[in-house]
Amino acid sequence: MKSFRKELFFQTKNRFELINITRDVQNAINESGIQEGLCLVNSMHITSSVFINDDESGLHNDFKIWLEKLAPHEPISQYRHNLTGEDNAASHLKRQIMGREVVVAITNGKLDFGTWEQIFYGEFDGCRRKRVLIKIIGE
Repeated sequence: MKSFRKELFFQTKNRFELINITRDVQNAINESGIQEGLCLVNSMHITSSVFINDDESGLHNDFKIWLEKLAPHEPISQYRHNLTGEDNAASHLKRQIMGREVVVAITNGKLDFGTWEQIFYGEFDGCRRKRVLIKIIGE
């Protein structure tokens, strides 16, 4: 069995952004040469996420509105975590909802997706450099 590791780096301009990273992940699979196996993609930061869903702008707007209702950024004083001098407690909660990682099967050297599935990096506390790990195992 072979294994391959790659990191992606992001520094968004906005606090909240959803970025389609499917092509980056497929490029890593191509680089690895692995034809059959599994691909793990996970956010290496506690205020960002990796998840699978549809690449449709209306849905992305719905995510933003829904997450802000569930964990509103302001007032920042509503969160005990922010008493430490941070202002990102809501970002931690959004990450918990959207998840840390995804695992996708690799078949014939390609991500083995269902219809419309894409991989996204979700940033909830942007403007800082962050990374995503891609770990591929297989033959």
